[in-house]
Amino acid sequence: MTEPGTVLITGPTRNLGRHAVLAMAGRPEGQRPDLLLVGRAGRDLTAVADEAGALGARVHVIGCDLADLADVRAAATIARDLLAGATVRPLRALVANAGTMSADTRRASANGYELTFAVNYLAHAQLIGDLLGSLTAPARVVLLGSNTYHANFWRKLLGVAEAKWADPVELARPATGDKVPGMAASAVAYSNAKLAILYYAHELQRRADAGISVSVFEPGWMPGTALGRSAPAAFQAIGRALGRIPGVSTPRRSGPLLAALALEDKWAHLRDGAFVMKTKLTEVHPVAHDRDRERRLWEATTELLEQASTTR
Repeated sequence: MTEPGTVLITGPTRNLGRHAVLAMAGRPEGQRPDLLLVGRAGRDLTAVADEAGALGARVHVIGCDLADLADVRAAATIARDLLAGATVRPLRALVANAGTMSADTRRASANGYELTFAVNYLAHAQLIGDLLGSLTAPARVVLLGSNTYHANFWRKLLGVAEAKWADPVELARPATGDKVPGMAASAVAYSNAKLAILYYAHELQRRADAGISVSVFEPGWMPGTALGRSAPAAFQAIGRALGRIPGVSTPRRSGPLLAALALEDKWAHLRDGAFVMKTKLTEVHPVAHDRDRERRLWEATTELLEQASTTR
């Protein structure tokens, strides 16, 4: 078994991220990684670090607001310093777990980008780009995906919108005018961000060193989590009720599966942005493979991140 080294994970304080952190911290001695927890500074970050530490893990917290790319760059610098100073073991996995779905697509990040696209996609592209050279092979990059990138009968019935792709510069631009009623625009923005993650994973694998594998994890539908905390109260209440249906995915069930994808030998062969639905390697729909879109996304991402670095 590969020495577990260090795992960096974003969004560690709640739901899926928290349960993934605790699953990694609770592994047996010799299989337990050091943990770098990247999330909003405060009581929740301290609490999950304390819980993981009580299970035996060596934990370092890095306060970071993923809605501000300057904060993300600063977090990457702190992580590099910890790794370079041998404060933690070599970085073997980077888990880009954090996510959000803004209820209003007019909302902008600190850098002026549409908030859902900024947090789910751009922040992680910045962090991964800054830390790619710090990964020690064999190493893994695990991104959080979602089946919402395409439509099926049940998603249409529930009003979950599929992606409507556009040039990434357009996707990063906040909406203007009056707010669109309901959650339809927000759902499309979320699905677009998740499709971007699939495109990015494919292109990242082409550009990463041979010893780095890239995969995408879909935890299953988890209604009622903090992902939709900015949604109307009625929408959140429906989500909590649906989350109690037997068989529906929950953070408690899916968190350990995410931890396994980052650490277990059974997943060491994954490459090329392989899409894992809970425990099953799954073929994505044709829309999620597009070399032209993937190349353009990479170019546009570079433009957007460079623009953010010069305007703040």
